[in-house]
Amino acid sequence: MYKLGKYKESDRMCDLITEHYKMLLVLSRFGIALGFGDKDIKDVCTENSVDTDTFLTVVNLLLDRDGMIDFSHCHVSLDALISYLQRSHDYFLSFRLPSIRNKLAEVLRDGNHELAKAILHYFDEYVAEVHKHMSHEEKMLFPYIHEVRRGKSRTKYSSAVYSKQHDQVEARLTELKNIIIKYYPVKSANDLNSVLFDIFSCEQDLASHNAIENRLLVPVVQKLEQQNKKRYEHNA
Repeated sequence: MYKLGKYKESDRMCDLITEHYKMLLVLSRFGIALGFGDKDIKDVCTENSVDTDTFLTVVNLLLDRDGMIDFSHCHVSLDALISYLQRSHDYFLSFRLPSIRNKLAEVLRDGNHELAKAILHYFDEYVAEVHKHMSHEEKMLFPYIHEVRRGKSRTKYSSAVYSKQHDQVEARLTELKNIIIKYYPVKSANDLNSVLFDIFSCEQDLASHNAIENRLLVPVVQKLEQQNKKRYEHNA
């Protein structure tokens, strides 16, 4: 039976995973390995040097399907959260998207050559867009956050600027999925369906990744910006 309500630090980690298998991705992005037996979430996080509050906030945010809970006031470690997001970037760019590309190329090899070529080109453009977006976060947003934490800030950059640039990059993947479903006929659907399942899963994972940034990271940074502004105005 799936757990109703928020997970607590006293809940067993194995129960979280068996009840919500997608939390396996959360474990890996926090650097937590399997093999924790019946230990509770707090003990597993402590043994892996992971901030428990941050872990639970991410888990409960991802399980908040309606998006109605306000997580902006939760206590999180920015170091732990940024590390989580950086591991997510590596997962998408180095593993998930290349894997889908390889499977897609294999499935489309024996079909309509021109359409297959167009689909792969579209996918490659999408990957380039995702890479650009995540590279911006690595080179601009994360260093900016570290500056804000030290009480500094760049006059030409803010979380508001980032929020405007943070469009839903998963939308293009949705378009690719629809193109394949509507226009690519195959005699044997098993292989293509397998790729589509991967695309659906990746689409949801990207949406969850963006939700963490939009609903958790940005509000925390905005609080720091406001504190810095008040401190500056007070000392002016």
